[in-house]
Amino acid sequence: MADVNSEATLESTPTWAVATVCFILSVISILIDHLLHLLAKHFKKKRKKSLIGALEKIKSDPRRFQLTHQTSFGKRHLNNYWSDNPLLFWPVCLLRQFFKSVSKVDYFTLRHGFIMAHFAEGSNFDFQKYIKRALEKDFGVVMGISWWIWIFSALHIFFNANVFYSHFWLPFIPLMVLLLVGTKLQSIITEMCLDSHDKTHVVRGTLLVRPSDHFFWFGWPNLLLHLISFILFQNSFQLAFFTWTWIRFGIRSCFHQTTENIVIRIALGVLVQILCGYVTLPLYALVTQMGSSMSKVVFTENVIQGVKIWQAKAKKNMALRNPYSESSTLDTSPSFSFDASVSILVDRPLDAKHMAVNVVDEEEISEQQESENQDRKSGSFHGFNQQNRGKPEQF
Repeated sequence: MADVNSEATLESTPTWAVATVCFILSVISILIDHLLHLLAKHFKKKRKKSLIGALEKIKSDPRRFQLTHQTSFGKRHLNNYWSDNPLLFWPVCLLRQFFKSVSKVDYFTLRHGFIMAHFAEGSNFDFQKYIKRALEKDFGVVMGISWWIWIFSALHIFFNANVFYSHFWLPFIPLMVLLLVGTKLQSIITEMCLDSHDKTHVVRGTLLVRPSDHFFWFGWPNLLLHLISFILFQNSFQLAFFTWTWIRFGIRSCFHQTTENIVIRIALGVLVQILCGYVTLPLYALVTQMGSSMSKVVFTENVIQGVKIWQAKAKKNMALRNPYSESSTLDTSPSFSFDASVSILVDRPLDAKHMAVNVVDEEEISEQQESENQDRKSGSFHGFNQQNRGKPEQF
């Protein structure tokens, strides 16, 4: 007598039974697909656009649910051979920066994660313009010179002599730091993918990554910016110093007596500039936005200037009202929430028509009420006039 508690397995199931079930499932799926196709043709014939859109969602939604490693982003960063292997993880990240350091799937996935973390779903926030403004702001830091960079420059001059064999190690310092920064940036993208994979194995649509400072060294994303500043300055300083010693003392001076000295310094100087400009900086511009907070350049300069003017006039008005009170306070921050889906005029010159700040005295309360009524009709908001003569630009 057979054991009633035994469970049938696929290996023990007759092949004809498996084939029959697969055939039935295939026929059912083909019939459903054919019916949906006929229904779509009927809706197109009747010009039912809303019903066509709903039908497309019904046809595609089941295929939008997939495992994390089946997404395009997951296929690129989730690999059993190296992504979970500490010995292979860093070498792969080191080499990956030279082959499509910023891939299309990485850009769109990180962009999606940034918008979902800081804005409402469905926002039309222009992430590309935001990156451009952030990079322009960081350019000021890169061009600046910190005290610790001057210390390294002094040490460079001290050791830059043939007696120290400096050409075998000194020109390689910017290159080593550059490769280290690029490797870290690539590792951050992979670590974000691994983090999302650990939190959820099934995703619907685009894989959602979660920006956080803990992916960066010491929880400080700006450290990478200072390292890039050091790389560019030191490399430029080496090339400038080499050129100056060549002109001042000749090509065969004590600073570079041998041919290999000259070749190494020139080749590495050019190589670092190319790698930093075409590989590391684009990767940095994208990955550095994956911190816990976003840069204040999310507001354009005109908006920031308008807030400052509002604050200054509000403080001045408070001082005029209470000239002898030192304890009186006023909330000088404009009370409005930023929604990236709202179109506001931000790229035009700051003037009284496009961004006006009105502070009235107590004697002008009645005039202020009339002005507020007119503002409601014209569309102004807390002193920031959103009207424009042409089509507003999307923020």
